[in-house]
Amino acid sequence: MLPPFIIEQIRRREDEQRRQRIEQPTLELPIPSSSPMPSRPAKDEEDEHGGVVIVDL
Repeated sequence: MLPPFIIEQIRRREDEQRRQRIEQPTLELPIPSSSPMPSRPAKDEEDEHGGVVIVDL
């Protein structure tokens, strides 16, 4: 059995972690539900204009 002050510290840390997860900013993308999905370009076009996108948070 752990001493009560250690149990309280663990609870505080867990609560703080939970609050941090809840407070993280979110981004909602405006995707219209009524418009059709864009068609994919032909395979030849993909090879010519292919690339890499890196998102650094």
